Amino acid sequence: MRITILCVGKIKESFYREAIGEYVKRLGKYCRLEIVEVADEKTPDRASAAMEEQIRGREAQRLLSRLEERALVCTLEIRGRRYTSEGFAEVIRRAELDGRSHIVFVIGGSLGLHEKILTRSDLAISFSDMTFPHQLMRVILCEQIYRAYRIIQGEPYHK
Repeated sequence: MRITILCVGKIKESFYREAIGEYVKRLGKYCRLEIVEVADEKTPDRASAAMEEQIRGREAQRLLSRLEERALVCTLEIRGRRYTSEGFAEVIRRAELDGRSHIVFVIGGSLGLHEKILTRSDLAISFSDMTFPHQLMRVILCEQIYRAYRIIQGEPYHK
């Protein structure tokens, strides 16, 4: 299985990069995980709603250009469906059983995802009602993908 985390912006903090690197290494025995970053747009202070929509639109174009047609696209959004770790593992297992060879998890920038991306999504996932920095969300997502593969393989994991 090939899994891509497609996200807006770069990670600046080394501790996030190190944590993600550790999970990418651990996941190597289960899947091929890649992280693809697209450029984010600078958002001026007190940007109007119209300007924010334009910014999300430009970021969406970059994201859409990186999506493969046959990939299972999962957007991370606050209004998405919540899963237990076992339920999330089932999403990945089911994709494999259905013959999907590529899952793309999409994480938006500071303004969220444009409607064009939400429309393209096959599955909307929420990890919480809380808002997390998108850099931290990458770490959380990597950990949950790793946990999912441990569950799928029947290997122990911390509950």
